[in-house]
Amino acid sequence: MQPINIMVGGPASEISLEEVEKHREEVWIGADFGATFLLNHGIIPQIAIGDFDSTFPVTMKKLKDAVAEIRRFPPEKDYTDTQLAVKVALTEFQADQINLFGATGGRLDQLLSNLLFPLMTEFQAVIPKLVIFDRQNEMRYYLPGDYEIQKRPGMKYLAFVNLTAVTGLTLPDEKYRLQNFDAEIPISWSSNEFNGSVNHFSFKSGVIAVIQSKDSLATAPRLR
Repeated sequence: MQPINIMVGGPASEISLEEVEKHREEVWIGADFGATFLLNHGIIPQIAIGDFDSTFPVTMKKLKDAVAEIRRFPPEKDYTDTQLAVKVALTEFQADQINLFGATGGRLDQLLSNLLFPLMTEFQAVIPKLVIFDRQNEMRYYLPGDYEIQKRPGMKYLAFVNLTAVTGLTLPDEKYRLQNFDAEIPISWSSNEFNGSVNHFSFKSGVIAVIQSKDSLATAPRLR
């Protein structure tokens, strides 16, 4: 089954166009300005959803002309635009995998909202299905168990992030290993690396995010 792809309204500079292109022919949901981003790149979302508070009237008209189904909500609502789109992917498309784009960068409050909402009881069904992509990262969520992970081309670093209290975290064959570690608070085990193309990890309780990442190729501007 094809994944359901969601584009939300984060900064365009953080979106991996290469990864978007890989999923061009699949089903897309555009959340708020994410729907306009898709149209600007020649992708018509099946559904556009959100409050569209950042969408100008002329742009909104283009969306209405191009997208078959637009679901508009008031800005004062119980869910973020990202959460609304994920609910649709889960309940109406019964998605086995949900790829989320445009969810990082920009405002820190929105970034944290996008990263942490799977911990909410109502959204925990998305934990084994959600993948967040941006220009430098791929992030997946895991429930307790034993896992095998494959190294993505071009990604140098590997991080294990305890999003909740976690018990029994074991990294048996990564560059930096860990044995049966318990943590009561969130911890980011960053800048680890693969040994070979396939590694493994396991844990007994909690929720963990695994991030594969690479350094930015952009050169920082020099101060004068």
